[in-house]
Amino acid sequence: MTALPELSGKVALVTGASRGIGYGVAEALVARGDRVVITGRGEDALKEAVEQLGAERAVYVAGKAHDEAHQAIAVERAMEAFGRVDYLVNNAGTNPVFGPLADLDLNVARKVFETNVISALGFAQKTWHAWQKDNGGAIVNIASVAGIAPSPFIAAYGVSKAAMINLTQQMAHEFAPKVRVNAIAPAVVKTKFAQALYEGREAEAAASYPLGRLGVPSDIGGAAAFLTSDQSDWVTGQTLVVDGGIFLNAGVG
Repeated sequence: MTALPELSGKVALVTGASRGIGYGVAEALVARGDRVVITGRGEDALKEAVEQLGAERAVYVAGKAHDEAHQAIAVERAMEAFGRVDYLVNNAGTNPVFGPLADLDLNVARKVFETNVISALGFAQKTWHAWQKDNGGAIVNIASVAGIAPSPFIAAYGVSKAAMINLTQQMAHEFAPKVRVNAIAPAVVKTKFAQALYEGREAEAAASYPLGRLGVPSDIGGAAAFLTSDQSDWVTGQTLVVDGGIFLNAGVG
């Protein structure tokens, strides 16, 4: 990034943000003047992300999203570095298995829920108590279209994202009026995380989208920037579908 904008005075914590959607969100927030704390498992990737975002605007905390100690450290780091944490974007997620529910290892299912749902609640609790309870703010949960309709072979992931959507509604009700809580449900976005869904057949995969392409991280970054802005000040408990129009094909033979 060449020219950094004037500081907005706002601070965001973005989980799973060393690359992909999380990085796209962090980049969008920094581009409008926010400062960010990013988390992820790989320290080297996080260091590189901070260098790209600007060391004066971003810091990182390495760790596993489902680890409560890591959650606490990340929120503490935001408070120590910037004195506040206005926005939380829960993006950290995992999808370690492909296959039918009938054969799903229940320990794998537990891991999916721990990372995709329980960690989001943990980060929200800690952010709420550290800053948002008294000062307000916004939370954005990155869900998925797989949480809205059945998705063959990624059912465990889809069920966890459906839980994320309901968690969004529950928190929106409970945290109001201080904090707005919304979700984003992307379709396939071109990231390493989703690579198995389009690798080697991107043109074929994109052909089913009315807008003619797969998503890119900046598509989700823009949506997150909106949901953490004053322009969405009367929006809470909602799930914004960002899918290139793929749901328009529902019911078409």
